[in-house]
Amino acid sequence: MAAEVLAHELRLDLYHIDLSAVVSKYIGETEKNLRRIFDAAEAGGVILLFDEADAIFGKRSEVKDSHDRHANIEVSYLLQRMEAYSGLAILTTNLKNALDTAFMRRIRFIVQFPFPNAAQSAEIWRRVYPAATPTDGLDVNKLARLNVAGGNIRNIALNAAFLAAEASEPVRMCHLRQAARNEYLKLEKPLTEMETQGWI
Repeated sequence: MAAEVLAHELRLDLYHIDLSAVVSKYIGETEKNLRRIFDAAEAGGVILLFDEADAIFGKRSEVKDSHDRHANIEVSYLLQRMEAYSGLAILTTNLKNALDTAFMRRIRFIVQFPFPNAAQSAEIWRRVYPAATPTDGLDVNKLARLNVAGGNIRNIALNAAFLAAEASEPVRMCHLRQAARNEYLKLEKPLTEMETQGWI
């Protein structure tokens, strides 16, 4: 979300890099894919977004076989391209310690986004739906009891909107409760009674 806001404020396009399409099992293909991405980004003046960056910017390993050597070559190539890139690149991760230390030295700014507190969470809930979205009886203070990050709030809100649309109803707390259950299943954590008490 922050990358989208930044791109909007700077009036630049945001290229979300799909790592599954970049990384290849064939030797040299990953580097070719990265070269194409960086060349196009420099020509177009765009922001590059590497989501879950630890997957490609991970620590180099001790070389035990040709796969390790190839992976280390990919990381080294990526280091060179990142250092030479004149544009803005955003790397996101939940595993900062998994990033190669050489990348960390080259990153100009590190911005940490802690979990929002109750007041911040309530504010995110206040703004999550556009004004035209039909809603009924939403209580942002009750929703703010969910112990999730801003991105999860967005997912819950979007899924609740789909559930409401499927039922031809405005978004209600019952839709948000079901969407929260689904999101918590993805997070592999229980949705507690304390978090949803009094929702319905």
